[in-house]
Amino acid sequence: MPELPEVETVRRQLQPLIAGRRVTGFNVLPGAERLLRGRSSSELDSLLRCSRFTTVERRGKYLGLNLEDGQVLVVHLRMTGSLRFRPRGYEDESFTRAVFNLDHGDQLRFVDVRKFGTIDLVDRMEEALPELGPEPLSDDFTIEAMWHALRGRQQPIKAALLDQRNIAGIGNIYADEALFLSRLNPEAPAGSLRPAERRALHAAIRQTLQDGVSHGGASFRDYTDVDGAEGEQQYFVRVFRRTDEPCDDCEATIRRIVVGGRATHFCPKCQPVRQRTRKVTSNRPRR
Repeated sequence: MPELPEVETVRRQLQPLIAGRRVTGFNVLPGAERLLRGRSSSELDSLLRCSRFTTVERRGKYLGLNLEDGQVLVVHLRMTGSLRFRPRGYEDESFTRAVFNLDHGDQLRFVDVRKFGTIDLVDRMEEALPELGPEPLSDDFTIEAMWHALRGRQQPIKAALLDQRNIAGIGNIYADEALFLSRLNPEAPAGSLRPAERRALHAAIRQTLQDGVSHGGASFRDYTDVDGAEGEQQYFVRVFRRTDEPCDDCEATIRRIVVGGRATHFCPKCQPVRQRTRKVTSNRPRR
């Protein structure tokens, strides 16, 4: 599933492409009707026709495409969804589920292999969102704000990071990477972190997410940006999906376990329970 860096990459790319552009039509392709939340394709076409996009925002893993009348198209890419901007005359693409026709003949396409993504038209973005925690790349995400979300929780720290009610936007990739960088064992109780561990985790969360954004996201399987291109963060991961490979920092074998029902990758030497924070010595690309 696209996580914060992937969705933020799409937001940054999409903003200059659709700002001020007029919608001339909208349609959902046959078999993808469940993509829409509470409206039919024809109804949404009627509501959107002649509207103009203004800005694109992000909250957690959700995109908000703002319209000049104040309404918002809330898009959730879920497992395999992507938004692709295509110029006039561009060839048809497999797995296209919905199309926004724009002035000058361009299109914004929603492409989704598994058809789990959703599009919802609302008056305010919050209406279409579940309860979400703080944005980890915002100025409001302080060490204290992070600890307020985690303290008192006995669930494993890996599971707590994946709970969007605690911190918005973190998924399996960046949770594993942040825990490695902070030298925290993924099964350690979330509410047991010591002050030094909290500082390390806070810094690691921000660094791993910023790295992901700077590399255009991670494309392990289906994720692509608005041009249909893959990201490059997968070449820089330290533990995620590196089962049985040597750790770059200590050469111990990276392990895969299940925490909270999710595959979890970690270095048993660098991340023992209660291991003190140590500096990461390498972050070289892997191709």
